[in-house]
Amino acid sequence: MRNKQTCGLKFRRQEPIGAFIVDFVNFDKKLVIEIDGSTHRETERKINDKYRTEWLKSQGFKVLRFWNSEIIDDIGQVIKTIKANLTQ
Repeated sequence: MRNKQTCGLKFRRQEPIGAFIVDFVNFDKKLVIEIDGSTHRETERKINDKYRTEWLKSQGFKVLRFWNSEIIDDIGQVIKTIKANLTQ
């Protein structure tokens, strides 16, 4: 995500959007990327994440969520998914 390495687009890190702070966002493509750790498996957190995602979508953003383990174990597939969503 650094230095425009993803399709030459700039992503902002820890950026406020409304009442939320998203992990990464590209405003030109209206794409939000969230990286979830193990706390996101908890019921209350899942409910909050769903609300957050729905609110972001209502503002015109597409939201991609990845688990930390996906980033660590298969970054290539994560990047493919991000690139595919940037070109849509």
